[in-house]
Amino acid sequence: MTTLFTPAEVRNAVELLASRSLIRLVTEIDDNGAIPPRQLAATLPDLSSHQLRRATETARAHGLVRTVPGAGLELTDSGSELADLYDATARWARRHAYPAPVCEFSSRIRHVLDLLTPSLGAESADSFARPSAARLSNAEAEADPARPRALLLQWLTGNPQVTRVEPEPVA
Repeated sequence: MTTLFTPAEVRNAVELLASRSLIRLVTEIDDNGAIPPRQLAATLPDLSSHQLRRATETARAHGLVRTVPGAGLELTDSGSELADLYDATARWARRHAYPAPVCEFSSRIRHVLDLLTPSLGAESADSFARPSAARLSNAEAEADPARPRALLLQWLTGNPQVTRVEPEPVA
């Protein structure tokens, strides 16, 4: 089998998916339902207006949210699947106290995505290289994040728009 994703595609996808403001937006809508656009700032007061605007634009551009008249901003099927991925990733991280026993939800997700990054460009979906043991404690090295990795790979494969790398502008 050929390489699933190039290193640049993986970096692009992880950078996008690990964005704290995107994580907050997706999980808030998943937990509490559609958010009227004028209620975004009140619903997510820990995010600046710039962060909210950027997260909303990014989520729309990648097909994760849509605006429904009378309801507001809601998740698409891809957005709901991403919320499930975030939940599974955070559960794995909590269970293994990764990156620390006490940690913010979005930080746990960001750290696990970073942990999984090296294995996403593997030659085969069936034979992922284990994350470097040097980056994990002994207990964490034993608790290979196979399920979060499989879910992330499945989500990325079904949503290739997040792996696209924009060409560098020519000077």
